[in-house]
Amino acid sequence: MSDRLQTIITSVVTIVVIFVLWEIGVRLFNIPEFLVPTPTAVLAKMAEKASLFSMHFYVTLYETLLGFLLGVVIGIACASVIVYSRFLANVIFPVIVILQIVPKVAIAPLFLIWFGYGWESKMLIAFLIAFFPIIVNTVSGLRSVEPEMIELVRSLEATNWQIFRKVRLPNSLPYIFSGLKISITLAVIGAIIGEFVGGNEGLGYLIIVANFELDTPLMFGSLVLLSLMGLVLYGIIELLERLLIPWSTTEEEKVVAVGM
Repeated sequence: MSDRLQTIITSVVTIVVIFVLWEIGVRLFNIPEFLVPTPTAVLAKMAEKASLFSMHFYVTLYETLLGFLLGVVIGIACASVIVYSRFLANVIFPVIVILQIVPKVAIAPLFLIWFGYGWESKMLIAFLIAFFPIIVNTVSGLRSVEPEMIELVRSLEATNWQIFRKVRLPNSLPYIFSGLKISITLAVIGAIIGEFVGGNEGLGYLIIVANFELDTPLMFGSLVLLSLMGLVLYGIIELLERLLIPWSTTEEEKVVAVGM
């Protein structure tokens, strides 16, 4: 059995055991449903409100993917500028760090005022949270090329663009994918923050509605879908990494930057 298959089986078994213990614990101690519902009650609610869940799920997924993709484009572009221009690095990087430090919950109301209560404000909040790990990891990857390699390709009269495309970018791909896997999960959080602060659709909005109505199964069902969304999106990025860069180094050797 391969290590990958063994990891998947172990993870699935662990999740199943947790759900079984959860079901037994709630029933054994007679915990009221409005405090902690059983997994079967959550699944029943998800089946009953399948159309409602699917509608809000796709809204959150849409906001998450747009914010993530915007973060990828702007993050890699800013990282390239930072690596190639010391002056622009001194201008851009402090601004990026400041944006990362400011709590996103504090910025979200401003985005709602500026961009309205539609998907645009949620997408921008998701982007704001997601792009920092991409920048940091991409900068580390682009700078990790051995100076001797750069000198070698320069001696062959390679242009800066050729050096970037054939040397720096391939070398930085493991770092970039490490940042992407962090960013895709943070983008989900960003979309939910926007929906919490001022949304009328999406899983974040559904959680707020469930909270006001004390509909705990509805709330847990939303949380389950959010967890599945994050896991699937993370798995897609990891699959792309394995397909595009099978020569990648191990996770422990990559640079990881997490920020909220």
